[in-house]
Amino acid sequence: MIEIKELNRNWREFSLTNINLDIKEGEYFVVLGPTGAGKTLLLELIAGFHHPDRGEIWIDDENVTSLPPEERGIGFVYQDYSLFPHLTVGENIEFGLRLKEISESDMRRRTKEIGDLLNISHLFHRSPRTLSGGEQQKVALARAIVIEPSVLLLDEPLSALDARTRDVLREELRKIHREAEITTVHVTHDQTEAMFLADRIGVLMGGEIAQVGTPGEIFNAPINERVAEFVGVENIIEGVIESNEDGVTVISINGHRIEAVSTYSVGDRVRVCLRPEDVTLAFSRERSSARNSFKGTITQVVPLGALTRVRVDCGFPLMALVTKRSVEDLGLMEGDEVIASFKAIAVHLIR
Repeated sequence: MIEIKELNRNWREFSLTNINLDIKEGEYFVVLGPTGAGKTLLLELIAGFHHPDRGEIWIDDENVTSLPPEERGIGFVYQDYSLFPHLTVGENIEFGLRLKEISESDMRRRTKEIGDLLNISHLFHRSPRTLSGGEQQKVALARAIVIEPSVLLLDEPLSALDARTRDVLREELRKIHREAEITTVHVTHDQTEAMFLADRIGVLMGGEIAQVGTPGEIFNAPINERVAEFVGVENIIEGVIESNEDGVTVISINGHRIEAVSTYSVGDRVRVCLRPEDVTLAFSRERSSARNSFKGTITQVVPLGALTRVRVDCGFPLMALVTKRSVEDLGLMEGDEVIASFKAIAVHLIR
C-alpha cells in the first residue's frame, strides 16, 4: 500500500537517512520515537509537504514522490487541530468536499455519516472556538476522513489532550480504523498509544528506522540496547553465556546465574533485557514457580499512582513494577529483604 524506498531528507540541521518501510493496505502503522527523531518530517514527506533529497514514495502502486499533496489521496491531522476559526464545525468538515466539487446531496450524506461515526453531529452549528480539545480533534479527524482518503496520516493527534480525553480518543481511533478500514500512519512518542493502536510499529531514532515489528516484538524483543531503553526495558544487565543445553541458556552475571531461552553460544557476551513488570516480589520462594529467583534488599520504593517502582539489589540491580495493592498487602519498604523472581521466557538477550 505504502512503500518507502531509501528515503533521505536533510532539513536544517537534521537528516532522515535511508528510510525503508512497507505499510500494508488497511494497516494501522505507528511510527514511534522520541522527540526530535524525525517523525513529523517523515509524515510530511509521505504527504508531499516536503520532497526527498533521494528515494521514492509509492502509494497504491503509484510513484507519488513528485506529486503535490492534493493528488496523493491523503488525509492529514496535526496535533494542534488546525481548524478554520471562521467556519462552523459543519463547514470545517465540508471544506475538503467542496474542493472536490461533489454534489450537495452527496456532501450532506457523507458529512452526516462521519458526524454519526464520531458522535459530533450535534456540534455542526458550533464555532471551533467553543469546543473542548477532544471535540476539536474529533472535528479534525472528521474533516480528514470525510474525503475518503486512501491514507490517513496522524501527527501526534492525542498529545495535546488531558489524560482522560486521550483515553477516550484512543478508543475512537481504534473504532474509526475498524469501521473505515483506512490505511493509517500515526506518529507518536507515547508507548501506551503505540501498544494500544498499532498493528505494527516502526521505531524511529535519530532519523533512522531502528526496528519494525508487532507491538509484542518491539516491547518484548527490542533489537538493541537503545531501543530497549526507549521502550521501557529498565533492566539491562551485562553477562556472559555460561551454558546452553536443552533449550535453556544460563547467563553468568557477577557470580549469579540467570536462565533464559535463546540460541546464543557459550562465551557470547550479551545484555539481559527484562521488563520491570515481569519481575515479581515476595518474602519467600514458595510463592513463585519462576526459574529465576534471587534474594535481594529493597533500596528504593517510588509510588507512581496505581503502580509502584521498586528497586532491589540482588548482587546486581533489578527494577520491579508492581501494583499499589501489592505494595500495601506485602508492606514493602526500603531495607526489606525480598525474593525477586521472573520467568526464563521473560528474558530477552541482545549482543
